[in-house]
Amino acid sequence: MTKIRAAITGIEAWVPDYILTNQELETMVDTTDDWITTRTGIKERHILKGEGKGTSDIGAEATKGLLKKTNTKPEEIDKIICATVTPDMQFPATANIISDKVGLVNAYGYDMNAACSSFIYAVSIASKYIETGTYKKIIVVGADKMSSIIDYTKRETCVIFGDGGGAVLMEPTTEDVGVYDAILRSDGSGRVHLHQKAGGSVKPASHDTVDAREHYVYQEGQAVFKFAVTNMADVSVEIMEKNNLKSEDVNWLVPHQANMRIIEATARRMGIKKEQVMINIERYGNTTNGTIPILLWEWENKLNKGDNIILSAFGGGFTWGSIYLKWAYNGNHK
Repeated sequence: MTKIRAAITGIEAWVPDYILTNQELETMVDTTDDWITTRTGIKERHILKGEGKGTSDIGAEATKGLLKKTNTKPEEIDKIICATVTPDMQFPATANIISDKVGLVNAYGYDMNAACSSFIYAVSIASKYIETGTYKKIIVVGADKMSSIIDYTKRETCVIFGDGGGAVLMEPTTEDVGVYDAILRSDGSGRVHLHQKAGGSVKPASHDTVDAREHYVYQEGQAVFKFAVTNMADVSVEIMEKNNLKSEDVNWLVPHQANMRIIEATARRMGIKKEQVMINIERYGNTTNGTIPILLWEWENKLNKGDNIILSAFGGGFTWGSIYLKWAYNGNHK
């Protein structure tokens, strides 16, 4: 029996026009361009402005572009998963809102929240639905409006995050391309180091929680950095070893853009050169679930059918993981 794999057959991304630079941040909090760049590698990030604008607007723009680019009709889509930590509302799911805005009338959908690892979790889930023959066309959106949960009086977090996202179309293939393997992990004890204190069922929104500024990202930077450096690197090496891949076999590492030092540490552990690593953190910051699809979108023109690609991410929870896939088509090389 011919094996069916799930392949990414199209990629599109969208970021807001407004750019928040390090120089502007210098006027908002006690920081400098040098302080930010040295610790994170970030120079600027995109911010979604406008009343009533949310993550669904980012996801809808990316999805509209994806459908047009792949010549796919909205009604052909069977399923949509939106990977996000900043949903438009507690309910309904942002995936449902995107479906309505784009016209995915035959697709059912839901949101996936595994912090910054949500996108690779969602890609793995989508691949299983396709491998079993349950669905033919699935869209996975990775998008976040992080500016909605960032305290711009705290330099520890406000310099890191930006807004943006992307969407991939996943379809079945019998060729030697597509998703080959995934290793996904989590450790709930890490939640004390990275979380949002209020707004959930344990601590619902109240006057007190708003006054205490508890609806923003809380992060203990050193603890998160230490765990991320070790685990994101380890899982990337693990998936290589599991699939008998040597460093020279890997065409591209697509790492979550959390911190330049974490990215560099992961590449070193894998034994791959900087030229094999997709990096755009300096221009977008950490868009959480938007980082990996934005990278694939920017590098699409450089990708060749059959390229060995490792996706790797780490997020709050803690969550982390890696996906090994072979790229399914040649980019529009210039």
